[in-house]
Amino acid sequence: MSSKNTCVLLAVGFLFIFCHSVNGLTCYCDICADSNYTCVTDGYCFTSISKDTSVIRHSSRCLENNIVIPREKPLICHYPKKHNDSFVTECCKDYDFCNRDLKPTLHIKLPDDSLNDPKKERLGKWELAIIIAGPIGVVCLVVMLVMHFWAGSNKRHNIRYLRTPRIIAADQQPILTAAVSLRDMIEMTTSGSGSGLPLLVQRSIARQIQLGVPIGKGRFGEVWQGKWRGEQVAVKIFSSREERSWFREAEIYQTVMLRHDNILGFIAADNKDNGTWTQLWLITDYHENGSLFDFLNRSTVDTNGMIRIALSIATGLAHLHMEIVGTQGKPAIAHRDLKSKNILVKSNGTCAIGDLGLAVRYDASMDTVDIPLNHRVGTKRYMAPEVLEETINMNHFDSFKRGDIYALGLILWEVTRRCYIDNIHEEYQLPYYDSVPSDPTIDEMRKVVCLEMKRPPIPQRWNAYPCLQTMSKLMQECWYHTASARLTALRIKKTLATLGAMQSHNININI
Repeated sequence: MSSKNTCVLLAVGFLFIFCHSVNGLTCYCDICADSNYTCVTDGYCFTSISKDTSVIRHSSRCLENNIVIPREKPLICHYPKKHNDSFVTECCKDYDFCNRDLKPTLHIKLPDDSLNDPKKERLGKWELAIIIAGPIGVVCLVVMLVMHFWAGSNKRHNIRYLRTPRIIAADQQPILTAAVSLRDMIEMTTSGSGSGLPLLVQRSIARQIQLGVPIGKGRFGEVWQGKWRGEQVAVKIFSSREERSWFREAEIYQTVMLRHDNILGFIAADNKDNGTWTQLWLITDYHENGSLFDFLNRSTVDTNGMIRIALSIATGLAHLHMEIVGTQGKPAIAHRDLKSKNILVKSNGTCAIGDLGLAVRYDASMDTVDIPLNHRVGTKRYMAPEVLEETINMNHFDSFKRGDIYALGLILWEVTRRCYIDNIHEEYQLPYYDSVPSDPTIDEMRKVVCLEMKRPPIPQRWNAYPCLQTMSKLMQECWYHTASARLTALRIKKTLATLGAMQSHNININI
C-alpha cells in the first residue's frame, strides 16, 4: 500500500475513534450492530470507498463537526478527482440516513504518460501535500481538543443539550464547591427561567453521585437512591431500549418555567458507560415517602391530609396544563400517564408529579401538538374511555388534558378511601380492583369502562361526612364518559382550596 493511502486511512481511523455525540444527525453506520446500525452526530454522515490491492471496501459512518477542518467544507470530504483511484469519501448532512444515498466511486487511474505533463505533475504535488498535511493537522487538532476538554471542560462555550440550546459563559456558571448545595445551585442558575441546570453542571453532578440502594423498578428501568456531597437524590436509570423515554423526559423537564413545588424537581440528565452498556441517568429530588401508591398502601390520612394531597396534585397538574405567554413563557403540557405510582409524596404531606416521559406539549404558534415518538402507551387501568375506544382527537390538545382529568379522578378515589373519620377507613385498592385482574388488557378495560360504564364504587358512609361527600362529587365529575363534561384542573384546584379552607390546617398522617 502506498504511503499516500496509508496516511489517508490512518486519518480516517482517527476520525472514527474520536467521533462521538448524543444528538443531532442520524446516520447509517455499518459497524454499529449494537445500535441497530445507526449513529448520531452533530457534523456529517459519510460514505467512503477504498481499494487495498484488489479488495474494495465500503464504509458508512458519522463524522463529528468538532474535529473537521474547515467545518463548512471539510477537507476529508473533498479529495482531488483525477489521481485518487484508491480512496474516495462523500459527506452529507441534509437529512437523517442521507449517507445511504451516497455512491462514491473510485476514479480511473490515468496512464503513466499523463503523469509526464509538468502541469499535471505540479498539481499532483499539491494534492499530495494537502492529503498529507490535512490528516496530520486534523489529528493534532483532535489531540489538542481532548487535552483541552480534560484540562478545563468548564471553560467550553456554546453548549447544546438535547433540543434545548443553552449558551452559558464559564464565568456565569456556579462554582461546584462543597459549600454550594443543590438548592442553592438551582436558584443561582434557573431563577427566572424555571428550567434545568446548565449541561456542564448536570454532567459534573452526575459523575459525582454515589449510588445507594434500589428503591423502585418499572418497565423503563430502575430507580436508585443516591448521594451527591451528602445530599440525597433519586437516580432513574433507563434501559437502553427506553432511550426515547429518557430523552423525552429530560427534554420536558427542561421546559422553560416548568419548575414548580408540585412537579418533581429535575436536577440532571447524563449517559454513563458502565463497561458493558450505556446507562441513561435522570437525576431528580429524592422523597423518602416514595410514591403515592406506596404511601397509601402503608398509611392512612385524616381529612386535612387527604385535602393537602389532593390539592397539591391538582395544583401541579394545573401548572402543567397552563400555558404561560411571554418571552419566558411555558407551553401547555399534558401528562398522559398520571397515576398514583407516578406521584411522589413529600415530607410535608404534599405531592409532586413525576415521570414525564409520555408528556405532550402544545405549540400555540403553530396550533400543533408535539407528540413523542415513543412505543410506550399510558397505564391501561387509568386510560380514559376515549383512549380505550380510540376515539380521542390526537390533533386537539384539550383531548389530552381531559384524559389527565379522568386519571386524576381515579387518584382522588384512591386517596379518599384511605381517609379515616371516626377511626373508619377503607383498605387501599387500585381503581377497578373488583372488575379487572391485576394486569388488565385494553379489551378488559374497554368492556368495563366503556361498555358497562362502570366506575370505582363510592362507599355509602362517605355521604355522611360533608368533606368526603364533596370529594366523591368531585371525582365523579372528573370521570364523566363525555370528555368535554369533565372539570378542568384549575376548577378542581379551586374547589379543593375552598374545601381546605373549611378544614383544620393541622395535618395528622399516621404512618
